[in-house]
Amino acid sequence: MQSAVATRRQFLTVGGVALAGALLSRSVVSEIVKLPSAVPSPLVGDASPSPSPLVGEGRGGGSAPTPATVTIPVPLIQQSMVLDCESAALQQGLAYYGIDVGQQQLFAQQHADVRLPVMGSNHDVLRWGNPYTNFVGYVNGSDWIPTGYGVYWPVILDLARNYGLPSAAGGEGFPPGEIYAALAAGNPVQVWVQTRFARVPLGTWTAWDGTAVRYSYAEHSLTLTGVSPTQVRVNDVLDASQYWVSKSLFEANFADFNNMAVILR
Repeated sequence: MQSAVATRRQFLTVGGVALAGALLSRSVVSEIVKLPSAVPSPLVGDASPSPSPLVGEGRGGGSAPTPATVTIPVPLIQQSMVLDCESAALQQGLAYYGIDVGQQQLFAQQHADVRLPVMGSNHDVLRWGNPYTNFVGYVNGSDWIPTGYGVYWPVILDLARNYGLPSAAGGEGFPPGEIYAALAAGNPVQVWVQTRFARVPLGTWTAWDGTAVRYSYAEHSLTLTGVSPTQVRVNDVLDASQYWVSKSLFEANFADFNNMAVILR
């Protein structure tokens, strides 16, 4: 089996990066030095922004003021399998609470459905597995061809609770303010976004069981570990990097996956 790095390099060589000049594959993006238009200047760097009050955000249209900048000392971990960012992001959050569990162990309990998708004429996925119940595809496959994809919040939430975080909360439709409030309270949050916060097309496939699944070829999961008045801090398992991204860009990506998150507490 190829290593994750070798696989990413292979896809970069064959040019599996773009669909109509827009798509960025999770399995190659770490090899790209520059991402023009996909990554604005506020994204990169680990310097905290200038503090000012963070107010008026949260469920129901408002919340109590929070400190200007809060960071959570969540360890940086790199994903060990090409497409299993979800297990690695959860591993980071569990490690923050002193829970030591490996990615292979977490992945094994996602019961991967390795059946291949039914594809349409425009390289769109028509039918595939259900990431709300199982990891979809081959974990060391390609998200561009595609032969592999990922897993969504219910599976990750069950794992978080089973491994010692019974108060963890997950779902879709989280207001961004609720995510910021969780971070300000010292709780890491696992979210689903586009790789490197790129803006790429979205589609919907029908799972074998009839579930409608919103998807992107750049689907990615990572751990939020800080908040400021204008930015959120990211622990990105793609390459074990930490950086800040503007709230506006985060919220656009967050909406791509129906504001999907697991609050780890």
